[in-house]
Amino acid sequence: MSHVIPYIAAIQEAIREEMERDERVLYFGQNMATSPEDPFLKQFGPDRVRVTPISETAEIGMATGAAVAGYRPVVELYMAEFLLVATDQVVNEGTRFHFMSKGQVSVPMVMVAGYGFTAGWAGQHTGSIYGMFMGVPGLKVALPSTPADAKGLMTTAIRDDNPVLFFQNYLLLLDEGEVPDGEHSVPFGVADVKRAGSDLTLVGTGYAVRTALKAAETLARRGVSVEVIDPRTIAPLDVDTILSSVARTRHLVLVDQATRHSSVAAVIAAEVAELGFSSLEAPISMVTALDSSIAYSKPVEEFVLPDEHKVIRAVEASLGLAPAST
Repeated sequence: MSHVIPYIAAIQEAIREEMERDERVLYFGQNMATSPEDPFLKQFGPDRVRVTPISETAEIGMATGAAVAGYRPVVELYMAEFLLVATDQVVNEGTRFHFMSKGQVSVPMVMVAGYGFTAGWAGQHTGSIYGMFMGVPGLKVALPSTPADAKGLMTTAIRDDNPVLFFQNYLLLLDEGEVPDGEHSVPFGVADVKRAGSDLTLVGTGYAVRTALKAAETLARRGVSVEVIDPRTIAPLDVDTILSSVARTRHLVLVDQATRHSSVAAVIAAEVAELGFSSLEAPISMVTALDSSIAYSKPVEEFVLPDEHKVIRAVEASLGLAPAST
């Protein structure tokens, strides 16, 4: 059985269910528990749900310390760029303890951060910086695109014994979708084929999965069969599912809201170029944001970011199709 809820509610449902299941799970952030009416505070009390100082360094430091002490904290950071002021703790502290202790110390914490705040959020809050973290040893990175995956990946993240970065796109938060009732977990490192197809493989990342699906739907009306793959996690990254698809379709287009030279798309392109080159009948195409900050101006923002039309043009070029008439 399933129920239909928004993406943000699916995340909250997973956190609540895990807090009910395991009393070691904590939940805190700068805007948490600011009122006695906060539903998490009312249900779980101030020992497990807390407001933090306006300091990401303090938040992540608290989470790391609590995790080392045996708790499972979930810390709400709101914007991905806020991670940057605590980069040492994210990249060089909590992620290293398990390795440096020869497995004797675990750091089970989840850092939740939003990304890609377009629609006029301007330069400092619109970055899709998840690619910066996918190569950090000891750090897992989840990037759900649907409510069901948001719940399932959050459940898995909380149960993981070492740090997880959980990226959510604020433009997806109110999107509704079916979510399984009760306990639901999605394994890390297992991509999902969101739409089957035979002519071309289209891999979307996070919010860009929506863009990919829109393009695939438009192309289907022209008789073009596009397979859409969502990696769901970028660390670990399921390269095998992508390679298997490319071996059948012989064509690959990648769409990613991140800037071209800091994108997951670039990493996937390199993997396929090395491991699946013989399958390709056309060059790999990457549809990403330009290597630019995003302006406040909506027309300039749209110029910088990938969209459905840019993806369709890339698919047409890869398949040698004439552009659709407008």
